[in-house]
Amino acid sequence: MNSYVITPPPTVSVPVVGRAERFPVHRIYCVGRNYEEHAKEMGFTGREPPFFFLKPADAIVVADAGQTASVPYPSLTKNLHHEIELVAAIGTGGKNIKAADAIQHVFGYTVGLDMTRRDLQGEMKKQGRPWCIGKAYDHSAPIGPITPADQAGDVANAAIWLQVNGADRQRSNVAKLIWNLAETIEHLSAAWELQPGDLIYTGTPEGVNAVVSGDTLSGGVDGLVPITVKIA
Repeated sequence: MNSYVITPPPTVSVPVVGRAERFPVHRIYCVGRNYEEHAKEMGFTGREPPFFFLKPADAIVVADAGQTASVPYPSLTKNLHHEIELVAAIGTGGKNIKAADAIQHVFGYTVGLDMTRRDLQGEMKKQGRPWCIGKAYDHSAPIGPITPADQAGDVANAAIWLQVNGADRQRSNVAKLIWNLAETIEHLSAAWELQPGDLIYTGTPEGVNAVVSGDTLSGGVDGLVPITVKIA
């Protein structure tokens, strides 16, 4: 039996729709600028090669079905942005997975928010430095319960949306992904060996903007459990 010099942290996990067992989280991969209109609003155009960044597993804040999760307004920023995303939960790992085989590696799907300290991210970009401080901070990955793949419907062609205080901010369709999930898994698994428990935030559509303390964010992907969070 192993012993440790400090108490190991608890396993980060996400509830699964219709199951008592939870989904243990290994890594969080995020795809950058993966909807054309979002790429344009960020100052880019065209179908550039996919690129990725990571968030720590303990950045997760679970927003369970029918509940409003509290997300604290983070330190150091004056420009906190929302990014609604379809999230894929990997059930079977692998390396160099071909796009044709990729979807069979997916356990299920959920809705996530990639919260971003945009001013800090932008400053790091200007300096040519890593922008983990803008993306990979505490509480930056709110997420809803995972729907098993065989219950999720046609997520590849589902509407995706976000409202702030009841007003539309983001509204698009997952079919507008520049790199679809299968292609994303192919690219990701060439760079990292995917593991069971990995989450893939697939990218956000246009309409990203700032939120402030007191705002309520509600978003979803058709066929999945919606997510609601309040900025504390």
